[in-house]
Amino acid sequence: MTGRVIVTGEAGQGGERVIRIPGVPNKKQQLFFNSRTRFTAYGGARGGGKSWALRRKLIALCLRYPGIRCLLVRRTYPELKANHLGPMLREYGALLHYSEGEKRLSLANGSTIDLGYCLCDRDALRYQGQEYDIIAVDEATQLSEYQFSVISASLRGTGNYPRRIYLTCNPGGIGHAWVKRLFIDRNFRPGEHPDDYSFIPALVYDNDVLLSADPGYVRQLERLPARLRDAWLHGRWDVFEGQFFAEFDESVHVFDAATGAAVIPNKTRRFVALDYGFDMLAALLVGVDSDMDLWVLDECCEPNLTLSEAAGRVAELCRGQEVEYAVASPDLWNRRQDSGRSGAEIMQAPPGMPPLRPADNRRIPGWRVLREYLAIREGKGPSLHISKRCSTLINSMQSLLCDPARPEDAAGEPHVLTHAPETLRYAVMSRSQPPEPQTTFSPFTFRRSRSLYDF
Repeated sequence: MTGRVIVTGEAGQGGERVIRIPGVPNKKQQLFFNSRTRFTAYGGARGGGKSWALRRKLIALCLRYPGIRCLLVRRTYPELKANHLGPMLREYGALLHYSEGEKRLSLANGSTIDLGYCLCDRDALRYQGQEYDIIAVDEATQLSEYQFSVISASLRGTGNYPRRIYLTCNPGGIGHAWVKRLFIDRNFRPGEHPDDYSFIPALVYDNDVLLSADPGYVRQLERLPARLRDAWLHGRWDVFEGQFFAEFDESVHVFDAATGAAVIPNKTRRFVALDYGFDMLAALLVGVDSDMDLWVLDECCEPNLTLSEAAGRVAELCRGQEVEYAVASPDLWNRRQDSGRSGAEIMQAPPGMPPLRPADNRRIPGWRVLREYLAIREGKGPSLHISKRCSTLINSMQSLLCDPARPEDAAGEPHVLTHAPETLRYAVMSRSQPPEPQTTFSPFTFRRSRSLYDF
C-alpha cells in the first residue's frame, strides 16, 4: 500500500494509506511543491524557507513513489549534514533509516535518498554512470555549470517515475551566471527547452513561520551592507557580494540598440577589440566620439572557431563600419609550431579584416582604466556606453567575480565569463595610453598617434 504526505489542496485516494506530517507550506512553497517542470529553481533571497521545502519535497516523492531513487547534493558534505541530514532525521526520523557508510537515507517502501557533495570537478565525476529519478541541488549557485551538467546527466532510468531536478539558490557564487541565464534571464542555448525550466522566487517576507519565530531576522538583513542587502533581502540577481564590477548598472551603462540612432553621436570612429581562444571568440565593435566616450555597438561571442573562421566573423562584424584597427590579445603574435605562422598573420588574411595590433593586456591597470570609463561624471554620466544587443558582455559584466586572492583582479572562473570583459579591457587600454607614433606601417602594427581621438 502506498503512503504519501498530504499537502495543501491535495486529498487521499481510495485504498491509499495517508501519512500526515506536521507543517503547512506557505504560498511560495506550495508553488514549489506543485511544479512539474523538469528543472525547478526555488529561492533568490535568504530566509525564504528553501531548505524545509526541499526536504519536504524529497520525502513526499519518496512516499508517493515506492522505490524511487533520489540524490541530494550540496557543495560539501559537512554543509549537507548540518543543513539537511540532521533536520531530516529530526523531522522524519520515524520514516527513515540512515546508513553512514553508504551515505543514504532509506524508507521502508524501497525509496532512497543518496547524500552527495561536489567541491570540485573531480567530485562531479563520481556521479557518472549513476541513475537517479530525482536530483536536488541545494545552493546551486555554489556549483559551476560544468559540475551541474555532469551531475544532471545522471537524471535517467527506466522505471515509471517522474524525472526532475530541483534547485535552491541565492544570488552570488561561482554558479551565479548559469543559474541566472537559465532561470532569471531565460536565455536558452540550442537543446535547452524553455518549457523545462521554471523559477519560483521566495523572499523572507514569504516565510510566515520564520517571521513569527524570529522577527529580528528581517532587521538583521536590513542592516547588511547595500549589496548584500539587495541580494539577500530583496533577491536581486544583478547585484551580489563578490561582484567584480559593482559599479556596473544596466540602467546607466546600457542603451537600447533599437533607438541607438538617436543616442549615439553622429560622428564616431570605429575600431574592434577581440580575444581569441578556441573555447570562445569575443569581439566588440566600438565607437569613439569627439568627447572620447566609448560606445560598444555590437558583439560577436562564439565558441569552437578556428583562427580563419574567427577572422571571418570579425570581418563580418566590421562590414560597412569603416573600422580603422583591431586590437587583440598579444599571444596571437606567437608563432605556431604547426605552420610557422602567427595567429595574427592567419587572422589578418581574410578580406575586410582591419589592421591588427597587439593589446596592452596588463590586468590590474586595465581594470582600473575600465572602472574610470564606468564612473559617473557629474552632469555627464559615464564614458562607456554598451548597446543592449551586447547581451554576452552585459551578462558577463554583471556576473564576473573578484579573484579571492587578488581583490583588484577578476577571477578566472567561471572562465566563460572572462572573455567579453577582457576584450573590453583591451578596448579601453587601446584608447587610454597610446605609444609613441610609428614612422612605418605594417598590417600587424597599426600606427597610433599621440591623440586619443586621432587613430
